[in-house]
Amino acid sequence: MELRALQYFVTVAEELHFGRAAQRLGIVQPAVSQQVARLERELGARLLDRTSRRVRLTPAGERVLAEARRTLAAAARVRVVAGEPAAVLRIGVASCVTRRLDRALGRLGDGERPAEPRLVDLPVAARLDAVRDGELDLALVRGAFTSEEMTVVRAWSEPLHAVLAREHPAARKSAVGLHDLDPRGLRVPARDSDPPMHDAILAALPVAPLRPPAGDMLNVLFEVGRDPGGWTLTPAEQFDGSRSERLLQVPLDPPVTVDGHVVTSLATPEPCVAAYVAAFAD
Repeated sequence: MELRALQYFVTVAEELHFGRAAQRLGIVQPAVSQQVARLERELGARLLDRTSRRVRLTPAGERVLAEARRTLAAAARVRVVAGEPAAVLRIGVASCVTRRLDRALGRLGDGERPAEPRLVDLPVAARLDAVRDGELDLALVRGAFTSEEMTVVRAWSEPLHAVLAREHPAARKSAVGLHDLDPRGLRVPARDSDPPMHDAILAALPVAPLRPPAGDMLNVLFEVGRDPGGWTLTPAEQFDGSRSERLLQVPLDPPVTVDGHVVTSLATPEPCVAAYVAAFAD
């Protein structure tokens, strides 16, 4: 089994499209298809269901994907041990520490570039500019996001939760439906504070917000806490580490999820991208 075949499979699994995978790898599409087919023959298992309209992972493919990422990261560690110089890993993040970030830092410390992960707190727009300009090695972005200037790979999904004032009528419920929340109490952050997350929140709402978006998420949470009927939506993990006497987090029923992405420059080698994604994946 060749590492190249694992890398091609991982790239197809992340893109769920052979053409986009070939473009990321900088090779022709038939070569990607041949390597994935060879890997399936070697393993004796179908990893991908392919039709003319879509590609999706089989249950076996889901299991192999996790192990393939770990294998590629281990191979990269071997190169480091053999003398490949380590480097500081500059990561653009939001100003909150989550369990996922904490766990990923440990994985990266033992991973492909076992140096010092250095966290850089920047707004989303500045975070992405810094990746594009080579000032950051990678950035984390939640919400729907694509780019032709950078490599964007979905690394995880997490639920959106309603964040309510403690006096809100639904604050003691174990879960709440979006249709049950009064749209008059909804606060939404301004789009320029975090465009992908802003768009993800709007996409989840059954009706358009009645109030105009204003401020960043910190200001939105402050306003929600002041209004007994106030509420907003946030990624569950982002709010999980927060402590507030005025706010409560309540899951949505039915659940709504948002994707988290690892963003790197187009020049970042594929093994590095795979290791970063594996560090933040579930």
